[in-house]
Amino acid sequence: MCNALPHKLSISVSLSIATFTLALQGQVAATTSAAKPVAYVYISSTPVSGSPNVINGFEASSTGQLTPVTGSPFQANDGVLSVNGNKLYGINSSATFLDGYSIGANGGLTYLTSTDYASYNPNGCGFAGWIFPDRTGADLYALNFDGDCANNTYQSYRVNPSGELTYLGSASGGAGSFSGVYLPLTFLGNNEYGYEASNNGCFYYQVWGFQRTNNGDLVDVDTGTTLPPPPPGYSGYIADFTASDSANHVAIAMEPANPPGCSGASVQVGSFTADSKGNLSTTNTNSDMPPLAITYVDDMKIAPSGKLLAVGGTGGLQILHFNGPNPPTNFSGPLTTDTITQMFWDSDKHLYAISPSAGRLHVYTITSTTYQEAPGSPYAIAQPLAIAIQPK
Repeated sequence: MCNALPHKLSISVSLSIATFTLALQGQVAATTSAAKPVAYVYISSTPVSGSPNVINGFEASSTGQLTPVTGSPFQANDGVLSVNGNKLYGINSSATFLDGYSIGANGGLTYLTSTDYASYNPNGCGFAGWIFPDRTGADLYALNFDGDCANNTYQSYRVNPSGELTYLGSASGGAGSFSGVYLPLTFLGNNEYGYEASNNGCFYYQVWGFQRTNNGDLVDVDTGTTLPPPPPGYSGYIADFTASDSANHVAIAMEPANPPGCSGASVQVGSFTADSKGNLSTTNTNSDMPPLAITYVDDMKIAPSGKLLAVGGTGGLQILHFNGPNPPTNFSGPLTTDTITQMFWDSDKHLYAISPSAGRLHVYTITSTTYQEAPGSPYAIAQPLAIAIQPK
């Protein structure tokens, strides 16, 4: 009997220690999980006018707050950026190279390889103005202005595990005088068809359609796009920009105009549906498509949920509800008056947008019912050029 109490006490103490240990492990695991970044954010910039560019790397917390990754800024003289899985690619600003970097476990960048894109153009013509991936990150595409010495081309590359790029071929992207802004393609959810709306002063304009072949190469195809009748007083709509969701819907920003020449009328956004051959049509009308507060569109992105559409450009940044085949509807007014040139969503309800003219990076937390600027935003970035996001 004398040993009973100490024995029970020993069991009790052991259980208490075990319970405490499990609770402590749970707290550590929860803290570690909470500290994990939801995305890595990369921004190319020119820190001092005339100096080589650098790539600024940040990790984003669950609140959208940014912290520089170890080693940032990285000495990489690149402009436009693209993320392909665990690799980052940039267009070299002083040579005809596509530079590749690996993204480390902590978000750091390590140089891998460079590919001379001009070597695949006739007579070495053209310069790359944009690079972008397919939806899986298996392939990389480069828009080359005057790539065949007269016309724009889209080069196709396979991304190898080593980071090296294998050239697949080129597709025509229209006369060198138009596609005036550096425009990437936006791919449907099936990853087969991609679209670009090009507009040069409402004189040369077209919605271009492309198809990815089985090996990832792009082919220019005649995907018809039927735009709706314009408002009274205008002869037609001019498509300015495209964005797609993960299904078969494409948002197109359109300006009513009487070509040749633009009208300055409010830009509207409509939703189009692609059929099995990539042709785009819509049931939206000029009376139910919302006019934008943005006077000139530089970028549009649909959130991973497919329910929100961000539109940035001259006049700022605004958010619309994206409603599948039905017309988008207004959600926010301008979230900033800074001119926004490029933006991306992560997978955790955050939107990242750069303004070169203001020298700022904005981060927003946006749901279907709320929107607010994230803690610490906006961030000062010296002469930001381009942005890329690697969601976690």
